[in-house]
Amino acid sequence: MKYKTEIIQAVLFIVTLITTTLAGAEAITAKAFFFVPEPYLLHFPDDFWQGLQFSIPFLGILTCHEFGHYFTARYYKIKTTLPYYIPMWLSALTTSIGTLGAVIRIKGITRSRKQYFDIGIAGPLAGFVVALAVLYYGFTHLPPFEHIFTIHPDYQQFGKNYATEILSIPKFMDGQMVLGDNLLFKFFKTYVADPALVPPNFEMMHYPLIWAGYLALFFTALNLFPIGQLDGGHILYGLIGKKNFNFISPIIFIAFAFFAGYGMFTITDIKNIGTAGYYQSESDFFSWLLAYIFFLRLCFSRISENQVTAWVLSLSVVVAQLALSYIPQIATMHGFSGFFPFIFLLGRFLGIYHPEVEIDEPLDFKRQLLGWLTLVIFILCFTPYPFMQIDFSAK
Repeated sequence: MKYKTEIIQAVLFIVTLITTTLAGAEAITAKAFFFVPEPYLLHFPDDFWQGLQFSIPFLGILTCHEFGHYFTARYYKIKTTLPYYIPMWLSALTTSIGTLGAVIRIKGITRSRKQYFDIGIAGPLAGFVVALAVLYYGFTHLPPFEHIFTIHPDYQQFGKNYATEILSIPKFMDGQMVLGDNLLFKFFKTYVADPALVPPNFEMMHYPLIWAGYLALFFTALNLFPIGQLDGGHILYGLIGKKNFNFISPIIFIAFAFFAGYGMFTITDIKNIGTAGYYQSESDFFSWLLAYIFFLRLCFSRISENQVTAWVLSLSVVVAQLALSYIPQIATMHGFSGFFPFIFLLGRFLGIYHPEVEIDEPLDFKRQLLGWLTLVIFILCFTPYPFMQIDFSAK
């Protein structure tokens, strides 16, 4: 059937527009939390129109990112597809942002480091520029302070001090999501927006442009991780070549996994087995620990053809995490386990190495400068704790 692929892509885009709009409506109208869903019923068309205030800028940023890749690939006459958008709406189980992103398929052969570099860097730069514009507009056009009371009428009793008054009240805060500041987000809050109008980080998702911009920065940072065939991997491969990249990429990947899982299992857990808030038995603790080791082994399975290496790395990471948790000064520190789905996808499916190229020539100075500039963008966009959940029952 002629245009079959284009029809599928168009349908996927329309469905993704609908799912992101529904997800945006849930967040904006406070009908659901990110981690703890509650019964709700969206009202059409009012809530749907509100959801469009999130979905249009968010998909706009995502589309600019993907077309940055697309047009650069076409510039080099490399056959590629239009974006495939991936809808995802899980309101019956939990809340989501309505999509898993979008991908393009490069069907032609990428022959040089320069081509990989240019195609890889074009997407994040295009999306980043549009995200900056969305955030600037969002932070310079914040609604009046009383806007939050239309979403949470119960906050009105606390007046302008609601942000500090409700922090210790489980009724309001238990299960709530708090956004972690990255450097760029903090800059906009501090130097661009009117401080009197800036909502606390646990209410940001009710402001659609800011929520869309924050998510864009988060996904930009993920894409710029210099691992495998992520955009950051293409960029670093172009900068330093195959030999250096294949040495550095697995180190970064292992360190990333180490951070994500740090604090999940500690010496304190072992010492307090059976007490309130801790594992109720040794078998309970060690069952979860073994499951964690096996999960890490899956993540590390493509680092080496020798699968013994994956087991050694997994055990080494866990032993090092337990050993560090014994040091009082850092015993209470923890990573962010929310990165694990991304780590699993990288380690098990996408891989952490980069395909070879026919023309392995160094980049020119301008591209090298631009490549290292993306490291600055990564630092500005990344936060080690992007989404935090308040849990009053936590140990």
